[in-house]
Amino acid sequence: MSKATDELFKNVISHAKEYGFVFQSSEIYDGLSAVYDYGQNGSELKNNIKTYWWKAMVQMHENIVGIDAAIFMHPTTWKASGHVDGFSDPMIDNKDSKKRYRADQLLEDRIAKYEAEGKTEKAAALQTAMDDALKAEDLPRLKELIIEQEIACPVSGTRNWTDVRQFNLMFSTQVGAIADESETIYLRPETAQGIFVNYLNVQKSGRMKIPFGIAQIGKAFRNEVIARQFIIRMREFEQMEMQFFVRPGTQKEWFNTWKENRLKWHLALGTPAEKYRYHEHTKLAHYADAAFDIEYNFPFGFKEVEGIHSRTDFDLSQHQQYSGKKMQYFDPEVDPETGKPFGNYIPYVIETSIGLDRMFLLTLINAYEEEDLSTDEKQDSRTVLRLPSVLAPVKAAIFPLTKKDGLPEKAREIMDKLKLDFNVQYEEKDAIGKRYRRQDAIGTPFCITVDHQTLEDNTVTIRYRDTMQQERVAADQLEKIIGDMVSWKSVLK
Repeated sequence: MSKATDELFKNVISHAKEYGFVFQSSEIYDGLSAVYDYGQNGSELKNNIKTYWWKAMVQMHENIVGIDAAIFMHPTTWKASGHVDGFSDPMIDNKDSKKRYRADQLLEDRIAKYEAEGKTEKAAALQTAMDDALKAEDLPRLKELIIEQEIACPVSGTRNWTDVRQFNLMFSTQVGAIADESETIYLRPETAQGIFVNYLNVQKSGRMKIPFGIAQIGKAFRNEVIARQFIIRMREFEQMEMQFFVRPGTQKEWFNTWKENRLKWHLALGTPAEKYRYHEHTKLAHYADAAFDIEYNFPFGFKEVEGIHSRTDFDLSQHQQYSGKKMQYFDPEVDPETGKPFGNYIPYVIETSIGLDRMFLLTLINAYEEEDLSTDEKQDSRTVLRLPSVLAPVKAAIFPLTKKDGLPEKAREIMDKLKLDFNVQYEEKDAIGKRYRRQDAIGTPFCITVDHQTLEDNTVTIRYRDTMQQERVAADQLEKIIGDMVSWKSVLK
């Protein structure tokens, strides 16, 4: 990370706290590592991102429906999914600092360093060696690579490492009032299994026909040992996932369709295309036959924001085996090759899974700008969040020019007409310029000033965040002007 990008990231984190987007959880008690709270503006932005995803995924597709599965699930769910036996990360400890690290992340940091230095051959060679070790689950080889690369602990500065070993990431707890009779269950480490165990319920109650999808937004929990990069890696996080059930043999076509579809969703927000890239998985999960990540270029490098995976029939087959319930679907469509119905089969699954918290951070970073407004006459600047209007926490702010002469009353009258459809704020403290700056800092697209002329002809001054241009409009037109600018039609096509 260069000095400039490091400074940008620090400024975004500071801005997020100062303006009510993200707080350290339990901060008055010195916080809880890798856990964060979303403030008044952060929760609005987060909800707007959820709405954008839900509308694009569920509302715009006749064959996709949404559910909300419980966080607690029968423990056999996680046995069937493989999480009890195989949901772990390769960890290594430094004996001097007593700090624990993910072995693959130490190597990834070294690869990123090589790339930043232009040593592309070294980066590629190390990437291949690490991928081979991970694919073979060769933990001693991972340690060898760390030793060979002379990677030191960031805290102690020494290379006194333990062996690499696997560390399960699931949180467990007990259900039941009496300890001896209680049952161990888990906080879900992903939301996908809630969809798979409800596949039959949704398919039958909704009379769904293949291909169809089930979408869900929900919390997941992972006992991450390494907490870093703000809300990139948290112990409690939120996912937006869709599992798309398809006929076996069509999965490649659907995988490519969703891979393209999901990148378009990101780009529709106006993010520069060069900020994104696809990353193909070289080490596939044992159940997958294709996997790509959509990565965004954060200040600390490209990191995954969304994954698109072809999961074959693994999940439904596993739940069929462990539950004894048939997960087969009867497909009445005629196979042109045989002239007979496709008949019974367990559907294959294409998964799209986006980290909501990472999408939130991406949106914040992409919108953040420190703008120099200095002229020959005076020094001036502003910090502005150029958020897409559909995602902005506050759509408009209403300002009476002064606190007297009936202007506050008129401003609140206008606000009352707008607040049913839009999240609007009323503000009368400080000079108008300071009020503009505060709203710029939280990304409010429109500021509406009520002055003495408003009382005469019912017109107001509307000021646009991005250009700072102002124009006089009829107060009765505000609902349409704002509505057109913040309409979901601008991003959903």
